[in-house]
Amino acid sequence: MPRRIVQLIVGLFLYGAGCALTVEAGLGVDPWTVFAQGLSVRTGIGIGWVTNIVGFFVLLLWIPLRQKPGIGTIANILLVGTSMQIVLGFMPPVSGLPAQLATLLGGIVLVAVASGLYIGAHFGPGPRDGLMTGMHARLGWPIWLCRALVEVSVLLVGWLLGGTVGIGTVLFAVLIGPLVHVALPLLDTRRTPARVVAERPA
Repeated sequence: MPRRIVQLIVGLFLYGAGCALTVEAGLGVDPWTVFAQGLSVRTGIGIGWVTNIVGFFVLLLWIPLRQKPGIGTIANILLVGTSMQIVLGFMPPVSGLPAQLATLLGGIVLVAVASGLYIGAHFGPGPRDGLMTGMHARLGWPIWLCRALVEVSVLLVGWLLGGTVGIGTVLFAVLIGPLVHVALPLLDTRRTPARVVAERPA
């Protein structure tokens, strides 16, 4: 249990830090961060704080879907945006395409590792993932369709509000799945080290 709690907290903090790197790169971010960025532009509230607020309102959508949050769900709402805001406050500006690309790719890799950490801790899904699985359970729609409908919607609204959509958005969509697929088995607390080694590709 102590290891799982530490892994959850570290994972969520690193997730926010990875998102901060993608924001600072300025080449486009993932759909939910586009949405938070657009709201931040319109309200003047820091993007990290907006991320926390959005997470809370997404959690309210769990009620009609009869989803129950876990400790990890609440921690996600409290820590990811806070970490993002802190890291953005300390990061120097990134200029030049090579530095922007390096920052973007570093952020995507960090988000993937962080996802493996907090998902592998098994304390419940984040509010956004829970929304999609809740839609699947309640409506019977395929997970991929639920994810596509939600993420395309928030991406479009965020872009219209002023969020950044670009090559970073595409790279995040293409890379995050395979990277998490690699990270999760290595960081899953329900797997023994022997099983992880045995199942690791040669």
